[in-house]
Amino acid sequence: LVSKFMDEIPTIDALLKTDIDALYEGDPAATSKTEIILCYPGLTAIFIYRIAHVLYTLNVPILPRALSEYAHSKTGIDIHPGATIDAYFFIDHGTGIVIGQTCEIGKHVKIYQGVTLGALSLKEGQKLKGTKRHPTIDDNVTIYSGASIFGGETVIGKNTTIGSNAFITSSVEEDMVVTIQGQKKKHK
Repeated sequence: LVSKFMDEIPTIDALLKTDIDALYEGDPAATSKTEIILCYPGLTAIFIYRIAHVLYTLNVPILPRALSEYAHSKTGIDIHPGATIDAYFFIDHGTGIVIGQTCEIGKHVKIYQGVTLGALSLKEGQKLKGTKRHPTIDDNVTIYSGASIFGGETVIGKNTTIGSNAFITSSVEEDMVVTIQGQKKKHK
């Protein structure tokens, strides 16, 4: 397992470089990439997630969850190590973000504080183990603060913007803007 984990370090490194680039390019308040590395809780959570995810895929027991809980306690960002997150991931502010175990996130996704990417219902508990319970977020999606997106069949299409405090339980086609009033419109 140690050898397999070590083989994944170049991939983790490459993904983290894209995440740093996304944060730097996406945040006009950032003065340098060094500032992002040293001061941004979103990057801390992403960094720990990237390591925990590899350990999770290698079926290492408990450690991936312990790492994600450590990140959660330090940053207020809760990313399950089973989630799949592609390159150029951007978390701004971050406090209160929850990303569930079976969530899939594409490239160039921006998420702001208080966002939940969760399951619709856990009434069945352990019977749901192994099923897709969390949403899929396609490439180039921005999800603003307080938005909640639920369900394993829910897909947020490419180039979509989800407004603050939106509550979504069904798929949204690509190139849309969704607001709290429930309005959907095409990007111009």
